[in-house]
Amino acid sequence: MRVLWVKSGGLAPLDTGGKIRSFNLFKELARRCELDLFTFYAKHDGDSHAELSRYCHDVHCVPLEIAEKNSLGDLRHYITNLLSLRPYSMAKYCRPEVSRRLRQLLTAQIYDVILCDFLLTAAVIPWDYAAPKVLFTHNVEAQIWERHYKTSRNPVWKAVSWREFRTLDRFERRCIQQADHVLTVSETDRDIFARTIEPEKITVIPTGVDLDYFQPGKKEDERVDSMVFTGSMDWTPNEDAICYFVDQILPRILTEIPAVQLWVVGRNPTGKLQALAAANPSVKITGTVEDIRPYVHRSSVYVVPLRIGGGTRIKIFEAMAMGKAIVSTTIGAEGLPIHHEKDLILADEPEKFARRVISLMRNPVERGDLGRAARVLVEQKYSWAAAASIMYETLARAAANSKGNSSSRSLSETSATPACARSH
Repeated sequence: MRVLWVKSGGLAPLDTGGKIRSFNLFKELARRCELDLFTFYAKHDGDSHAELSRYCHDVHCVPLEIAEKNSLGDLRHYITNLLSLRPYSMAKYCRPEVSRRLRQLLTAQIYDVILCDFLLTAAVIPWDYAAPKVLFTHNVEAQIWERHYKTSRNPVWKAVSWREFRTLDRFERRCIQQADHVLTVSETDRDIFARTIEPEKITVIPTGVDLDYFQPGKKEDERVDSMVFTGSMDWTPNEDAICYFVDQILPRILTEIPAVQLWVVGRNPTGKLQALAAANPSVKITGTVEDIRPYVHRSSVYVVPLRIGGGTRIKIFEAMAMGKAIVSTTIGAEGLPIHHEKDLILADEPEKFARRVISLMRNPVERGDLGRAARVLVEQKYSWAAAASIMYETLARAAANSKGNSSSRSLSETSATPACARSH
């Protein structure tokens, strides 16, 4: 079986949860079939995509000149896009040159399946290509923007979020209807999409974790008064989570544990987060680090105060594999097969969240029990190899079902604009 994996946003470096999930599944899938990669992303120094060729048959890259987030160029592009009905997150990356390059590849090569990784990638897929198209969703994208809209108190950001939610909702519905099969990363996402398409058309690909890399640390390295959060800090849901935690939860913890520190570990912290840390000595922002594990090991509690988001949280699986006691909001752990009070603690109100963090910091036995149960859970059920096996079987069924349905899988370079990308 020959598969073309098409992905927006690139696959390297592994600095976001989505990239980590995609890379591990990509690497495992390449052991089971002939796999090519087509990816487009913002041009950057130290581009290492060529190195991915050691895992697969061929790599096709389209680096793009894209304005930095919140820059003047980004603002100009956003205003221009208001004249269309396209989601801005799609318009920013899904350029005509990408569609043209992909059509050229599909004219020259024959594939049994096209795997469309992330919803926004669907905007460049030529949907008239005869091979089955399988859409791999990491979130319910429209839901994320709906939550931005509902939680924001800034009227400008509220308006931006509402527009992105409405345009993405239309785009998302059309794409899942047009795809031959849809992959989700949680039962929660599956249930949401099942309101629009037949449940039989959806398969859940569980999130995995590298159990050899993420191991429990030594108890003597743990600092009782230290908390940690990890993630890409230029992703708005993570920024919102930390701002919410520092404003609503941290002050309550400080009243009983004055020396407590929150370590925020992850790439590209926004100016807002840096200002927050400068004004609060209890907050430590690291920026990009080569290895998150030392920061997680030395913290007694791993916090996930997310109010916005979708899909599953790779960060939680990594913390569970490291045997950490975790306190999360319900949204933070949404879609994960966990058990409250056994594998981690769920708390949505600021006062309850703070009380549970304080309790864990003061109770090493409870911390240890939660951490051990979390490690056992991921050991038993959540390896990347197992997740990739489900993906491979799904792609193979899609390819087999398409046999005989079309006499040709060629594509003219003059194909029409991808259906999902048209204004509607």
